[in-house]
Amino acid sequence: MAAGSPLQSLQEEATCPVCLEYFTALVTLECGHNFCRACISQCWEGPDPAASCPQCRETVQQRHLRPNRQLANVTEIAKRLSLQAAKGAGRDGVCGEHQEALKLFCEEDQTLICLICRESRAHRAHTVVPIEEAAQEYKGKIQACLKTLREEREKLLGLKATGEEKSREYLRQTQTERQKIVWEFQQLRQFLEEQERLLLAQLEKLEEEIVRLQNDNVSELSAQISRLSELMGELEGKCQKPASEFLQNVRSTLSRCEKGKFQPPDEVLLELEGQVSGFSMKTIALSETLSKFKAHVTLDPDTAHPRLVLSEGGKSVRRERTRQRLPDNPERFDMWPCVLGCEGFTSGRHCWEVEVGDGWSWALGVARESVSRKGRISLSPERGIWAGRRLGDQFQALTSPATPLPLSRAPRRIRVCLDCDRGQVTFIDTATQALIFTFPRGSVPGERIRPWLGVWDRSSQLRLCP
Repeated sequence: MAAGSPLQSLQEEATCPVCLEYFTALVTLECGHNFCRACISQCWEGPDPAASCPQCRETVQQRHLRPNRQLANVTEIAKRLSLQAAKGAGRDGVCGEHQEALKLFCEEDQTLICLICRESRAHRAHTVVPIEEAAQEYKGKIQACLKTLREEREKLLGLKATGEEKSREYLRQTQTERQKIVWEFQQLRQFLEEQERLLLAQLEKLEEEIVRLQNDNVSELSAQISRLSELMGELEGKCQKPASEFLQNVRSTLSRCEKGKFQPPDEVLLELEGQVSGFSMKTIALSETLSKFKAHVTLDPDTAHPRLVLSEGGKSVRRERTRQRLPDNPERFDMWPCVLGCEGFTSGRHCWEVEVGDGWSWALGVARESVSRKGRISLSPERGIWAGRRLGDQFQALTSPATPLPLSRAPRRIRVCLDCDRGQVTFIDTATQALIFTFPRGSVPGERIRPWLGVWDRSSQLRLCP
Protein backbone atom coordinates (compact mmCIF):
# COMPACT_ATOMS: atom_id res chain seq x y z
CA MET A 1 0.00 0.00 0.00
CA ALA A 2 1.52 3.33 -0.98
CA ALA A 3 2.29 5.72 1.78
CA GLY A 4 -0.04 8.69 2.05
CA SER A 5 -1.43 11.16 4.54
CA PRO A 6 -2.73 9.82 7.88
CA LEU A 7 -6.28 10.72 6.87
CA GLN A 8 -5.93 8.86 3.56
CA SER A 9 -4.52 5.79 5.37
CA LEU A 10 -7.43 5.91 7.81
CA GLN A 11 -9.90 6.14 4.92
CA GLU A 12 -8.32 3.09 3.22
CA GLU A 13 -8.57 1.05 6.45
CA ALA A 14 -12.25 2.01 6.71
CA THR A 15 -13.00 1.05 3.06
CA CYS A 16 -14.62 -2.23 1.96
CA PRO A 17 -12.32 -4.12 -0.52
CA VAL A 18 -15.39 -5.17 -2.54
CA CYS A 19 -17.38 -1.92 -3.06
CA LEU A 20 -14.45 0.43 -2.30
CA GLU A 21 -16.77 2.54 -0.14
CA TYR A 22 -16.88 3.08 3.61
CA PHE A 23 -17.99 -0.04 5.49
CA THR A 24 -21.72 -0.43 5.96
CA ALA A 25 -23.02 -2.99 8.50
CA LEU A 26 -19.44 -4.16 8.91
CA VAL A 27 -18.76 -7.87 9.56
CA THR A 28 -15.55 -9.95 10.06
CA LEU A 29 -14.84 -13.40 8.64
CA GLU A 30 -13.00 -16.19 10.43
CA CYS A 31 -9.83 -15.27 8.55
CA GLY A 32 -9.93 -11.76 10.05
CA HIS A 33 -10.81 -9.79 6.90
CA ASN A 34 -13.66 -7.23 6.99
CA PHE A 35 -16.45 -6.55 4.49
CA CYS A 36 -19.83 -4.91 4.20
CA ARG A 37 -22.53 -7.43 5.10
CA ALA A 38 -24.29 -6.80 1.77
CA CYS A 39 -21.03 -7.17 -0.20
CA ILE A 40 -20.04 -10.52 1.33
CA SER A 41 -23.57 -11.85 0.99
CA GLN A 42 -23.55 -10.97 -2.70
CA CYS A 43 -20.19 -12.71 -3.19
CA TRP A 44 -21.53 -15.88 -1.62
CA GLU A 45 -24.69 -16.10 -3.69
CA GLY A 46 -25.20 -19.55 -5.23
CA PRO A 47 -25.98 -23.16 -4.26
CA ASP A 48 -22.43 -24.00 -3.23
CA PRO A 49 -22.41 -24.32 0.57
CA ALA A 50 -18.64 -23.76 0.64
CA ALA A 51 -17.47 -20.16 0.59
CA SER A 52 -14.14 -18.37 0.55
CA CYS A 53 -12.80 -14.98 1.56
CA PRO A 54 -12.79 -12.63 -1.46
CA GLN A 55 -9.50 -11.19 -0.28
CA CYS A 56 -7.31 -14.15 0.86
CA ARG A 57 -9.36 -16.99 -0.79
CA GLU A 58 -9.34 -18.97 2.43
CA THR A 59 -12.23 -21.40 2.53
CA VAL A 60 -14.87 -20.67 5.07
CA GLN A 61 -16.77 -23.79 6.04
CA GLN A 62 -19.45 -22.00 8.07
CA ARG A 63 -20.84 -18.72 6.99
CA HIS A 64 -20.43 -17.18 10.41
CA LEU A 65 -20.36 -13.39 10.21
CA ARG A 66 -19.33 -11.48 13.32
CA PRO A 67 -19.92 -7.70 13.74
CA ASN A 68 -16.75 -5.70 14.25
CA ARG A 69 -17.92 -2.80 16.40
CA GLN A 70 -14.48 -1.32 16.97
CA LEU A 71 -13.72 -1.03 13.27
CA ALA A 72 -17.26 0.27 12.72
CA ASN A 73 -16.52 3.07 15.18
CA VAL A 74 -13.26 3.81 13.40
CA THR A 75 -15.21 3.95 10.12
CA GLU A 76 -17.59 6.55 11.57
CA ILE A 77 -14.63 8.62 12.75
CA ALA A 78 -13.09 8.40 9.27
CA LYS A 79 -16.38 9.55 7.72
CA ARG A 80 -16.55 12.60 10.00
CA LEU A 81 -12.93 13.48 9.41
CA SER A 82 -13.42 13.16 5.66
CA LEU A 83 -16.52 15.34 5.77
CA GLN A 84 -14.69 17.92 7.90
CA ALA A 85 -11.71 17.88 5.54
CA ALA A 86 -14.03 18.20 2.56
CA LYS A 87 -15.72 21.21 4.10
CA GLY A 88 -12.37 22.75 4.91
CA ALA A 89 -11.11 22.17 1.41
CA GLY A 90 -14.40 23.39 0.03
CA ARG A 91 -13.44 26.88 1.01
CA ASP A 92 -10.78 26.68 -1.69
CA GLY A 93 -13.24 25.24 -4.23
CA VAL A 94 -11.52 21.82 -4.35
CA CYS A 95 -12.76 18.52 -2.92
CA GLY A 96 -10.39 17.42 -0.18
CA GLU A 97 -10.98 13.74 -0.91
CA HIS A 98 -10.83 13.63 -4.73
CA GLN A 99 -9.06 16.93 -5.49
CA GLU A 100 -11.81 17.77 -7.97
CA ALA A 101 -13.64 21.08 -8.35
CA LEU A 102 -16.69 21.47 -6.09
CA LYS A 103 -19.50 22.04 -8.56
CA LEU A 104 -22.50 20.48 -6.81
CA PHE A 105 -24.43 21.04 -3.56
CA CYS A 106 -25.93 18.12 -1.62
CA GLU A 107 -29.36 19.11 -0.24
CA GLU A 108 -29.46 16.32 2.38
CA ASP A 109 -25.95 16.86 3.82
CA GLN A 110 -25.95 20.62 3.16
CA THR A 111 -22.41 20.49 1.78
CA LEU A 112 -20.46 21.09 -1.43
CA ILE A 113 -19.35 17.99 -3.36
CA CYS A 114 -17.50 17.15 -6.57
CA LEU A 115 -18.67 14.99 -9.48
CA ILE A 116 -16.93 11.90 -8.06
CA CYS A 117 -18.62 12.42 -4.68
CA ARG A 118 -21.92 12.57 -6.55
CA GLU A 119 -21.48 8.98 -7.79
CA SER A 120 -20.34 7.62 -4.41
CA ARG A 121 -22.61 5.60 -2.18
CA ALA A 122 -22.65 8.45 0.35
CA HIS A 123 -24.41 10.84 -2.05
CA ARG A 124 -25.79 8.59 -4.78
CA ALA A 125 -29.36 8.66 -3.38
CA HIS A 126 -29.25 12.32 -2.36
CA THR A 127 -30.68 15.33 -4.17
CA VAL A 128 -27.88 17.49 -5.59
CA VAL A 129 -28.00 20.71 -7.60
CA PRO A 130 -25.37 22.94 -9.23
CA ILE A 131 -23.79 25.32 -6.74
CA GLU A 132 -24.95 28.40 -8.71
CA GLU A 133 -28.56 27.18 -8.62
CA ALA A 134 -28.27 26.27 -4.92
CA ALA A 135 -26.69 29.64 -4.14
CA GLN A 136 -29.51 31.45 -5.97
CA GLU A 137 -32.14 29.40 -4.15
CA TYR A 138 -30.63 29.94 -0.73
CA LYS A 139 -30.01 33.60 -1.46
CA GLY A 140 -33.75 33.91 -2.04
CA LYS A 141 -34.46 32.17 1.25
CA ILE A 142 -31.92 34.34 3.07
CA GLN A 143 -33.41 37.48 1.53
CA ALA A 144 -36.89 36.38 2.62
CA CYS A 145 -35.56 35.77 6.14
CA LEU A 146 -33.89 39.17 6.13
CA LYS A 147 -37.14 40.80 5.04
CA THR A 148 -39.05 39.05 7.81
CA LEU A 149 -36.40 39.95 10.38
CA ARG A 150 -36.39 43.58 9.24
CA GLU A 151 -40.18 43.69 9.56
CA GLU A 152 -40.00 42.13 13.02
CA ARG A 153 -37.30 44.58 14.05
CA GLU A 154 -39.41 47.50 12.80
CA LYS A 155 -42.36 46.19 14.80
CA LEU A 156 -40.21 45.83 17.91
CA LEU A 157 -38.75 49.29 17.42
CA GLY A 158 -42.28 50.64 17.08
CA LEU A 159 -43.39 48.81 20.21
CA LYS A 160 -40.34 50.08 22.03
CA ALA A 161 -41.04 53.67 20.99
CA THR A 162 -44.72 53.33 21.85
CA GLY A 163 -43.89 51.76 25.21
CA GLU A 164 -41.38 54.48 26.01
CA GLU A 165 -43.90 57.17 25.09
CA LYS A 166 -46.61 55.51 27.18
CA SER A 167 -44.19 55.17 30.06
CA ARG A 168 -43.34 58.86 29.83
CA GLU A 169 -47.04 59.69 29.71
CA TYR A 170 -47.74 57.45 32.70
CA LEU A 171 -44.88 59.06 34.58
CA ARG A 172 -46.30 62.50 33.78
CA GLN A 173 -49.69 61.32 35.03
CA THR A 174 -48.20 59.87 38.21
CA GLN A 175 -46.30 63.10 38.79
CA THR A 176 -49.53 65.03 38.36
CA GLU A 177 -51.30 62.66 40.74
CA ARG A 178 -48.42 63.00 43.18
CA GLN A 179 -48.75 66.79 43.10
CA LYS A 180 -52.51 66.53 43.60
CA ILE A 181 -52.09 64.16 46.55
CA VAL A 182 -49.44 66.37 48.14
CA TRP A 183 -51.61 69.47 47.60
CA GLU A 184 -54.76 67.82 48.92
CA PHE A 185 -53.03 66.50 52.02
CA GLN A 186 -51.40 69.88 52.58
CA GLN A 187 -54.85 71.42 52.45
CA LEU A 188 -56.16 68.73 54.78
CA ARG A 189 -53.28 69.22 57.22
CA GLN A 190 -53.75 72.98 57.04
CA PHE A 191 -57.47 72.58 57.69
CA LEU A 192 -56.83 70.27 60.65
CA GLU A 193 -54.16 72.58 62.08
CA GLU A 194 -56.51 75.56 61.76
CA GLN A 195 -59.31 73.60 63.37
CA GLU A 196 -56.95 72.55 66.16
CA ARG A 197 -55.84 76.14 66.81
CA LEU A 198 -59.41 77.44 66.63
CA LEU A 199 -60.86 74.83 68.95
CA LEU A 200 -58.00 75.10 71.45
CA ALA A 201 -58.36 78.90 71.47
CA GLN A 202 -62.10 78.58 71.98
CA LEU A 203 -61.50 76.01 74.71
CA GLU A 204 -59.03 78.36 76.43
CA LYS A 205 -61.55 81.21 76.31
CA LEU A 206 -64.20 78.88 77.69
CA GLU A 207 -61.90 77.90 80.55
CA GLU A 208 -61.21 81.58 81.30
CA GLU A 209 -64.96 82.32 81.21
CA ILE A 210 -65.63 79.38 83.54
CA VAL A 211 -63.00 80.69 86.00
CA ARG A 212 -64.40 84.27 85.80
CA LEU A 213 -67.97 83.18 86.27
CA GLN A 214 -66.95 80.86 89.09
CA ASN A 215 -65.07 83.71 90.83
CA ASP A 216 -68.06 86.03 90.43
CA ASN A 217 -70.33 83.29 91.70
CA VAL A 218 -68.08 82.67 94.71
CA SER A 219 -67.94 86.41 95.53
CA GLU A 220 -71.72 86.73 95.33
CA LEU A 221 -72.27 83.62 97.41
CA SER A 222 -69.72 84.82 100.01
CA ALA A 223 -71.50 88.18 100.30
CA GLN A 224 -74.86 86.46 100.74
CA ILE A 225 -73.37 84.08 103.32
CA SER A 226 -71.96 87.09 105.26
CA ARG A 227 -75.32 88.88 105.25
CA LEU A 228 -77.15 85.77 106.34
CA SER A 229 -74.61 85.19 109.13
CA GLU A 230 -75.17 88.76 110.43
CA LEU A 231 -78.95 88.36 110.30
CA MET A 232 -78.75 85.00 112.06
CA GLY A 233 -76.64 86.57 114.86
CA GLU A 234 -79.12 89.39 115.21
CA LEU A 235 -82.08 87.00 115.43
CA GLU A 236 -80.33 84.75 117.94
CA GLY A 237 -79.66 87.82 120.16
CA LYS A 238 -83.24 89.01 119.83
CA CYS A 239 -84.56 85.63 120.95
CA GLN A 240 -82.61 86.05 124.24
CA LYS A 241 -84.40 89.27 125.19
CA PRO A 242 -87.52 89.53 127.47
CA ALA A 243 -90.93 89.27 125.80
CA SER A 244 -91.70 92.96 125.96
CA GLU A 245 -88.42 93.85 124.32
CA PHE A 246 -88.53 90.84 121.94
CA LEU A 247 -91.87 91.91 120.47
CA GLN A 248 -90.69 95.39 119.71
CA ASN A 249 -90.34 95.83 115.89
CA VAL A 250 -90.99 92.10 115.39
CA ARG A 251 -92.80 92.72 112.06
CA SER A 252 -89.79 94.62 110.69
CA THR A 253 -87.53 91.76 111.79
CA LEU A 254 -89.67 89.15 109.95
CA SER A 255 -89.70 91.33 106.85
CA ARG A 256 -85.91 91.46 106.89
CA CYS A 257 -85.82 87.65 107.20
CA GLU A 258 -87.95 87.31 104.05
CA LYS A 259 -85.68 89.66 102.11
CA GLY A 260 -82.52 87.86 103.31
CA LYS A 261 -83.37 84.47 101.78
CA PHE A 262 -80.62 82.85 99.55
CA GLN A 263 -80.90 83.57 95.81
CA PRO A 264 -79.11 80.77 93.77
CA PRO A 265 -77.19 82.00 90.66
CA ASP A 266 -79.27 79.94 88.15
CA GLU A 267 -78.48 82.20 85.21
CA VAL A 268 -74.73 81.77 85.70
CA LEU A 269 -75.01 77.95 85.69
CA LEU A 270 -77.24 77.98 82.61
CA GLU A 271 -74.74 80.18 80.76
CA LEU A 272 -71.87 77.80 81.58
CA GLU A 273 -73.91 74.77 80.56
CA GLY A 274 -74.77 76.36 77.22
CA GLN A 275 -71.15 77.19 76.41
CA VAL A 276 -69.86 73.71 77.35
CA SER A 277 -72.64 72.04 75.34
CA GLY A 278 -71.84 74.20 72.32
CA PHE A 279 -68.18 73.25 72.48
CA SER A 280 -69.11 69.54 72.72
CA MET A 281 -71.14 69.89 69.55
CA LYS A 282 -68.10 71.32 67.76
CA THR A 283 -66.00 68.33 68.92
CA ILE A 284 -68.65 65.91 67.65
CA ALA A 285 -68.72 67.70 64.29
CA LEU A 286 -64.93 67.38 64.01
CA SER A 287 -65.10 63.66 64.78
CA GLU A 288 -67.72 63.23 62.07
CA THR A 289 -65.50 65.10 59.60
CA LEU A 290 -62.51 62.88 60.34
CA SER A 291 -64.53 59.66 60.11
CA LYS A 292 -66.65 60.44 57.07
CA PHE A 293 -64.44 58.22 54.83
CA LYS A 294 -64.73 55.13 57.08
CA ALA A 295 -67.16 52.60 55.64
CA HIS A 296 -69.17 50.17 57.73
CA VAL A 297 -68.68 46.83 55.96
CA THR A 298 -70.27 43.44 56.68
CA LEU A 299 -70.09 40.21 54.68
CA ASP A 300 -73.01 38.93 52.63
CA PRO A 301 -73.81 35.28 53.52
CA ASP A 302 -75.81 34.81 50.30
CA THR A 303 -72.60 35.23 48.26
CA ALA A 304 -70.26 33.10 50.43
CA HIS A 305 -68.77 29.91 48.95
CA PRO A 306 -70.10 26.76 50.71
CA ARG A 307 -66.68 26.12 52.30
CA LEU A 308 -66.57 29.58 53.90
CA VAL A 309 -67.98 30.17 57.37
CA LEU A 310 -68.96 33.71 58.39
CA SER A 311 -69.07 34.91 61.97
CA GLU A 312 -72.28 36.15 63.52
CA GLY A 313 -72.67 39.70 62.33
CA GLY A 314 -70.64 39.06 59.17
CA LYS A 315 -67.37 40.57 60.43
CA SER A 316 -64.98 37.64 59.83
CA VAL A 317 -64.60 34.67 57.47
CA ARG A 318 -62.66 31.39 57.61
CA ARG A 319 -62.51 28.23 55.48
CA GLU A 320 -63.69 24.74 56.47
CA ARG A 321 -62.61 21.36 55.06
CA THR A 322 -66.12 20.27 54.03
CA ARG A 323 -68.82 22.07 52.10
CA GLN A 324 -71.87 23.32 53.92
CA ARG A 325 -75.33 22.48 52.68
CA LEU A 326 -76.35 25.86 51.36
CA PRO A 327 -78.80 26.81 48.59
CA ASP A 328 -77.10 27.27 45.22
CA ASN A 329 -78.58 30.71 44.66
CA PRO A 330 -77.39 32.86 41.72
CA GLU A 331 -75.47 35.21 44.02
CA ARG A 332 -73.26 32.51 45.58
CA PHE A 333 -69.68 31.74 44.45
CA ASP A 334 -69.50 27.99 43.70
CA MET A 335 -65.88 27.49 42.55
CA TRP A 336 -63.56 30.05 44.18
CA PRO A 337 -63.78 30.44 48.01
CA CYS A 338 -64.92 34.07 47.86
CA VAL A 339 -67.48 36.33 49.54
CA LEU A 340 -68.75 39.85 48.85
CA GLY A 341 -69.58 42.63 51.26
CA CYS A 342 -73.22 43.59 51.77
CA GLU A 343 -72.46 47.24 51.08
CA GLY A 344 -72.08 48.64 47.59
CA PHE A 345 -70.62 52.00 46.58
CA THR A 346 -71.16 54.09 43.46
CA SER A 347 -69.65 57.45 44.43
CA GLY A 348 -67.41 59.10 46.99
CA ARG A 349 -64.44 57.80 48.95
CA HIS A 350 -64.69 54.80 51.26
CA CYS A 351 -62.14 53.00 53.44
CA TRP A 352 -62.23 49.85 55.53
CA GLU A 353 -59.58 47.76 57.25
CA VAL A 354 -59.07 43.99 57.18
CA GLU A 355 -57.03 42.05 59.72
CA VAL A 356 -55.21 39.26 57.85
CA GLY A 357 -53.07 37.90 60.71
CA ASP A 358 -50.52 35.20 59.90
CA GLY A 359 -52.58 33.41 57.23
CA TRP A 360 -50.57 32.33 54.17
CA SER A 361 -53.22 32.11 51.43
CA TRP A 362 -55.84 34.85 51.15
CA ALA A 363 -56.98 37.71 48.94
CA LEU A 364 -58.85 40.97 49.49
CA GLY A 365 -60.03 43.96 47.49
CA VAL A 366 -63.19 45.01 45.63
CA ALA A 367 -65.38 43.55 42.89
CA ARG A 368 -68.08 44.95 40.70
CA GLU A 369 -71.67 44.00 41.39
CA SER A 370 -71.92 42.02 38.15
CA VAL A 371 -68.85 39.82 38.79
CA SER A 372 -69.34 36.19 37.72
CA ARG A 373 -70.16 33.89 40.63
CA LYS A 374 -70.27 30.50 38.89
CA GLY A 375 -67.42 28.29 37.70
CA ARG A 376 -63.71 29.09 37.53
CA ILE A 377 -63.28 32.84 37.11
CA SER A 378 -60.20 34.92 36.41
CA LEU A 379 -59.16 37.01 39.41
CA SER A 380 -58.28 40.10 37.39
CA PRO A 381 -59.59 43.60 36.60
CA GLU A 382 -60.77 42.31 33.21
CA ARG A 383 -63.21 40.04 35.08
CA GLY A 384 -64.28 42.71 37.56
CA ILE A 385 -61.96 42.05 40.53
CA TRP A 386 -59.32 44.49 41.84
CA ALA A 387 -57.44 42.80 44.65
CA GLY A 388 -54.16 41.72 46.19
CA ARG A 389 -53.30 38.31 47.58
CA ARG A 390 -50.78 36.33 49.58
CA LEU A 391 -49.51 32.91 48.47
CA GLY A 392 -47.09 31.60 51.07
CA ASP A 393 -44.24 34.12 51.26
CA GLN A 394 -45.25 35.85 48.03
CA PHE A 395 -47.49 38.91 47.72
CA GLN A 396 -49.11 39.86 44.42
CA ALA A 397 -51.41 42.44 42.94
CA LEU A 398 -53.98 40.61 40.81
CA THR A 399 -53.27 42.46 37.58
CA SER A 400 -52.95 40.77 34.15
CA PRO A 401 -50.47 39.17 34.62
CA ALA A 402 -50.08 39.30 38.39
CA THR A 403 -47.61 41.90 39.72
CA PRO A 404 -45.16 40.74 42.44
CA LEU A 405 -45.10 43.02 45.49
CA PRO A 406 -41.61 43.12 47.11
CA LEU A 407 -42.81 43.79 50.66
CA SER A 408 -40.16 43.98 53.38
CA ARG A 409 -42.61 42.63 55.97
CA ALA A 410 -45.88 40.74 55.92
CA PRO A 411 -48.76 43.13 56.73
CA ARG A 412 -51.13 42.02 59.45
CA ARG A 413 -53.75 44.70 58.87
CA ILE A 414 -54.54 46.28 55.51
CA ARG A 415 -56.61 49.37 54.70
CA VAL A 416 -58.58 49.22 51.45
CA CYS A 417 -59.37 52.68 50.02
CA LEU A 418 -61.93 52.94 47.21
CA ASP A 419 -62.31 56.22 45.33
CA CYS A 420 -65.38 55.75 43.14
CA ASP A 421 -65.14 59.21 41.59
CA ARG A 422 -61.60 58.55 40.37
CA GLY A 423 -62.08 54.83 39.70
CA GLN A 424 -59.11 53.96 41.90
CA VAL A 425 -58.32 51.33 44.58
CA THR A 426 -55.40 51.63 47.01
CA PHE A 427 -54.00 49.19 49.60
CA ILE A 428 -52.10 50.50 52.66
CA ASP A 429 -50.27 48.71 55.48
CA THR A 430 -52.12 50.10 58.51
CA ALA A 431 -49.23 49.52 60.92
CA THR A 432 -46.63 51.49 58.92
CA GLN A 433 -48.98 53.60 56.73
CA ALA A 434 -46.85 52.39 53.79
CA LEU A 435 -48.39 52.10 50.33
CA ILE A 436 -48.71 48.46 49.23
CA PHE A 437 -50.24 48.90 45.76
CA THR A 438 -52.57 51.17 43.78
CA PHE A 439 -54.72 50.25 40.81
CA PRO A 440 -54.36 53.32 38.56
CA ARG A 441 -56.97 56.01 38.23
CA GLY A 442 -59.85 55.08 35.93
CA SER A 443 -59.29 51.32 36.22
CA VAL A 444 -62.45 50.75 38.29
CA PRO A 445 -65.60 51.27 36.18
CA GLY A 446 -68.41 53.58 37.20
CA GLU A 447 -70.79 50.94 38.53
CA ARG A 448 -71.71 49.54 41.93
CA ILE A 449 -68.57 48.23 43.67
CA ARG A 450 -68.57 45.88 46.67
CA PRO A 451 -65.87 44.68 49.09
CA TRP A 452 -64.45 41.24 48.17
CA LEU A 453 -62.57 38.64 50.25
CA GLY A 454 -61.10 35.22 49.44
CA VAL A 455 -59.70 32.51 51.76
CA TRP A 456 -57.75 29.58 50.28
CA ASP A 457 -56.42 27.73 53.32
CA ARG A 458 -57.84 26.80 56.70
CA SER A 459 -55.08 28.60 58.61
CA SER A 460 -56.24 31.97 57.27
CA GLN A 461 -59.01 34.04 58.81
CA LEU A 462 -59.93 37.51 57.61
CA ARG A 463 -61.64 39.93 59.97
CA LEU A 464 -63.20 43.30 59.20
CA CYS A 465 -61.99 45.77 61.80
CA PRO A 466 -64.41 48.15 63.58
